[in-house]
Amino acid sequence: MKSLLFTIFSIFAFSTLQAQEFNKQLASARTAYSAKKLDEARFAMQQMLQELDIMAGKDILKMLPAKLDALNANPSNDNVSGASGFAGIIIHRDYGSGEKKAEVDIIGNSPMLTSINALLALPMVANNGNQKVIKLEGYKALLQKNVDSETNKTSYEIQLPLSSSLLTLKVPNSSEEEIKKFVSLIPVSQLVKTLQ
Repeated sequence: MKSLLFTIFSIFAFSTLQAQEFNKQLASARTAYSAKKLDEARFAMQQMLQELDIMAGKDILKMLPAKLDALNANPSNDNVSGASGFAGIIIHRDYGSGEKKAEVDIIGNSPMLTSINALLALPMVANNGNQKVIKLEGYKALLQKNVDSETNKTSYEIQLPLSSSLLTLKVPNSSEEEIKKFVSLIPVSQLVKTLQ
């Protein structure tokens, strides 16, 4: 019971701290704008938006499954980071350990989106021996097979555009059936709604 209360208190305290940081950046932007210091106002607003992205990323992590089949999530490795400029928010979760593991990465404003969407629009180009177009909850995704020339182990990767973000699921030492089973456990429709 004590650990449950401690967990609830910790979550509340952490979300309060995040809200305080957001409000601090908002107040800083307003003050700088009122003083006609537009560079400072812009910087404070960028920090505020980055903080919003990180808060949204933590909500997205909560949507990801705690298990992919028999692989448990490693919450201590969960990571949400935001960057202004080239790419947006980066959300990472991994599952399993040792030989059997999987990784989920969601990158906002991913520079890879254009290339992936081009391949998905031309299935005759995308469908070859090592990659093919598949559908997940009505969304097109690119399934890629990679064989390590040294170890001869096969790994699979699925790249799924979600609005302006790219979800990537990597599963080393696996089969096509296994990665399709794993990706079916990810709530794609929910993620699309949240990422819009």
